[in-house]
Amino acid sequence: MNDNYYNKHAQEFCENTFHINMSDLYQHFTPNLHSGAKILDAGCGSGRDTLYFLQQNFSVDAFDASEELVALAEKHTQHPINHDTFLSFQSLPNNYDGIWACASLLHVPFNELYLTFKQLIKYLKEGGVIYCSFKYATDKVETEINQRKFTNMNEVLFQQVIKCLPLVIDKLWITEDLRVNRMNEKWFNVVLKKVS
Repeated sequence: MNDNYYNKHAQEFCENTFHINMSDLYQHFTPNLHSGAKILDAGCGSGRDTLYFLQQNFSVDAFDASEELVALAEKHTQHPINHDTFLSFQSLPNNYDGIWACASLLHVPFNELYLTFKQLIKYLKEGGVIYCSFKYATDKVETEINQRKFTNMNEVLFQQVIKCLPLVIDKLWITEDLRVNRMNEKWFNVVLKKVS
């Protein structure tokens, strides 16, 4: 299980990701939100993005499946973080203006992504936005690297995932990895809007 990996390597993971400059990605997400909007950071990892959203005066709920990452995220943000998976997390329906799922849904097996999106967007207001990112690939859909399983994504696969959901693609773009020595890795980024 990926959460076992993150429990064992939580400190190392935080050190490698917490200080990455995410400003370009935030600019695709936050302009869709009003002042004080309510955000769900789904799979928050180190708490890096939760902290940023709090500093921008958004109201933020966050969760992660790794107990060790939850503890570190609470330390980094001085904010309560829930210990949940995508499917165990619960909230009020239509509670959030935005859902941020940065490099987290990529750990969900491809055949479970539809159900996971369906579960998450129950909590998203109509007209609300969701950002998510996956490793970009056109060949292998699922891979395993260093004891972690990944679901890779491309435009065709993503349309299959969302085709029966009340979601429309607002923006879709490919970026290079922002981590040092990872410039050869590409990322699939998408902002979706929930429609009636």
